[in-house]
Amino acid sequence: MRHGQAEEGDGLPDFERSLTGKGKIVSRKMAEKLKERLVNPGVLVSSPAFRAIETAMIFAGVYGVRPEKIVLNSNIYSRFNHETMVEILGIIGEETESVTLFGHNPSFSHLASWYAREMSDPIAKSGIISITFKIMIWSDIRPATGSVEFSLEPRKIL
Repeated sequence: MRHGQAEEGDGLPDFERSLTGKGKIVSRKMAEKLKERLVNPGVLVSSPAFRAIETAMIFAGVYGVRPEKIVLNSNIYSRFNHETMVEILGIIGEETESVTLFGHNPSFSHLASWYAREMSDPIAKSGIISITFKIMIWSDIRPATGSVEFSLEPRKIL
């Protein structure tokens, strides 16, 4: 899930920007829409940027996940790519079947198209892409090995 609409910089460092009121509302509605399709979100992993954490916390609330269960990973903010994705999945463990990530563009859109070639459009704010892989262990993830199970965009469903 890409984080929701954030405040303009207005002197704040990018890392500290918060969601706008609309960003919070839309993120909650998107989490509710996702819950209609996906019962178990698996492990929640977020960028430590404030707007991503806020989005993850809203999501956790909708799913009844305790906030302290959200895993923060600085690589999602600073250098999110295929290598760091594999590192994150390795830390989470092979027994985990689902992972929900909260972060930023352009890296989220690039990775989505890297893993699932049919994914070419940028992910919208509060947008959700579900990619599935036919693999036995996370380290088997390779380019173009995933497929988009579904995509949820606020402008199309709200």
